[in-house]
Amino acid sequence: MSAPAWVILGLGNPGRRFVHTRHNVGFDCIDLLASECGIRLSERRPLAHLGTGRIDGASVVLAKPRTYVNASGAAAHYLVQRFGIPAGRLGVLMDDMDLPLGRLRIRHGGGSGGHNGLNSINEALDTSAYPRVRIGIARPERGSIDHVLGRFDRAEREVINETLGRAVEVVRTIVTEGVEAAMNRFN
Repeated sequence: MSAPAWVILGLGNPGRRFVHTRHNVGFDCIDLLASECGIRLSERRPLAHLGTGRIDGASVVLAKPRTYVNASGAAAHYLVQRFGIPAGRLGVLMDDMDLPLGRLRIRHGGGSGGHNGLNSINEALDTSAYPRVRIGIARPERGSIDHVLGRFDRAEREVINETLGRAVEVVRTIVTEGVEAAMNRFN
């Protein structure tokens, strides 16, 4: 395969006990994108589970790290090297406790905001100049580890399901029109 137009990396923790937790909204978004776009995540590599296909005509790779969130940089580095893309063509989907539940924020680069997954990617790629879609999971009153590793209640899940649908539209916009268009439309 020639270099894809985009690699979209959804952050989350591998393993059954983390399925549909707040920290895994990036995985959930990749799964929804794959389903809607007919892309099978059938390739298992040591650092990532991935699939190739097209989103609205653009060639893409959808990927989920096989590392924990805090070590996501290894998967990001592998994908950038394997597919020969610049970091600016790696889109990252991730949870954000500093955003209200269901809010999206699209940025092209910037700081990690304390997110250890982004810290890992920034270090591995030696840059923070790549687009990211932050998905708000809200900050708890206490116990942030239990919060991010916990599941949404029924009402929260309804909000997140709707948000994931909007995040899919964000990714479609990024790959077809660019990050600036997505920022203007969805921020």
